[in-house]
Amino acid sequence: MYIKEALETKITYSCDVLVAGGGFGGISAALSAARQGKKVILLEKQYMLGGLGTAGLVTIYLPLCDGLGKQVSFGIAEELFRLSISMGYEDKYPENWLDDNDISKRTNKDKRFEVQYNAQLFAILAEQLLIKSGVEILYGTYAVGVNKNGDKIDAVIIENKSGRQAVSVKAVVDATGDCDIAYFADAPTEDFKQGNVLAAWYYSFGRKGYNLNMVGFADVPDDQKNESNKVEMLIPRRFTGLDGRELSEMMQLSHASTLNDILKKREKDPTLLPTTIATTPQIRMTRKIVGEYILHDTEMHKYFKDSIGMVSDWRKRGPVYEVPFSTLYSKKVKNLITAGRCTSVTDSMWDIMRVIPCCAVTGQAAGAAAALTDDFSALETEELQNILRKNGVVIHEKDLE
Repeated sequence: MYIKEALETKITYSCDVLVAGGGFGGISAALSAARQGKKVILLEKQYMLGGLGTAGLVTIYLPLCDGLGKQVSFGIAEELFRLSISMGYEDKYPENWLDDNDISKRTNKDKRFEVQYNAQLFAILAEQLLIKSGVEILYGTYAVGVNKNGDKIDAVIIENKSGRQAVSVKAVVDATGDCDIAYFADAPTEDFKQGNVLAAWYYSFGRKGYNLNMVGFADVPDDQKNESNKVEMLIPRRFTGLDGRELSEMMQLSHASTLNDILKKREKDPTLLPTTIATTPQIRMTRKIVGEYILHDTEMHKYFKDSIGMVSDWRKRGPVYEVPFSTLYSKKVKNLITAGRCTSVTDSMWDIMRVIPCCAVTGQAAGAAAALTDDFSALETEELQNILRKNGVVIHEKDLE
């Protein structure tokens, strides 16, 4: 059964660059575009920035380095790293990177350039940084559709407390984490078929102080499973992350798992109380764009002429990946570009690219590109690379000191 609707949606906003999603990819994209003098609107469905890295309590800023003593991710990726602990860190403080200039201490036996930060402080600090940069933030706002004129998006349909509205756009950055804008615009996308396991991370305070409790974890891609990396599932069920009822059920199961863990810990420490629970589903991979190039995890240390920066493998030391600009867009929707975990990669590479530093690297590039053009297929990559270099990004592995 269907209801037939005839809708007339008022255009209430306009901007040069619309960024959908306020996670680390979206924050980076919005900052990057605004710093190029563009009018930027950022949509965020929660009422705090940071996505899974704040509302989801996955508060570990994974490595900016290769694990062998070389930093590989720079620019806004490093800026947000330092912002996240500018008012104090929680754990994993890399003093060999932040307090000591002796590079001999940055080896494959020493700490990587990563840290654990406070979610609430980061969300507020990131909000202030965006406001200072001139970005307009619309909280509690979902992108629910697009209007296209030929092979370009000319408006994004949104819904929030004010009802259904539209934003007139020149370029769009899809940093939704679920590739929603690309899906609405009929760009080629692909779902994560393996599905996500249940997680129920929360913070607590008790006799051992203030702690992050990591109940459940991200799964390993099927083609990389072995005896040493098996993930123990909280329940025998996986989640696509793309269905409203399923996500609601997932959150209820997550809450039940959180409570069970608290009750178990209180048997040893009756003073223990939860201080924060995740307020967004702890989903890692859902849907991605099928771009002009698909990056594979075997392409470590490979030179790409159209690279927009580098990322490392958070799971092991050594690999470095240049990220091709052609993984961020599809020619089928010329003014749409992706950032964060929406980019064009294989499933194995997706597990590497979904984390904070990678989201920031792709976000900075996507925002800078959106400030330059409304046709990403026609953009001269050298022009984009020059802007990124001016803003602290190292483009190629051969350029590392």
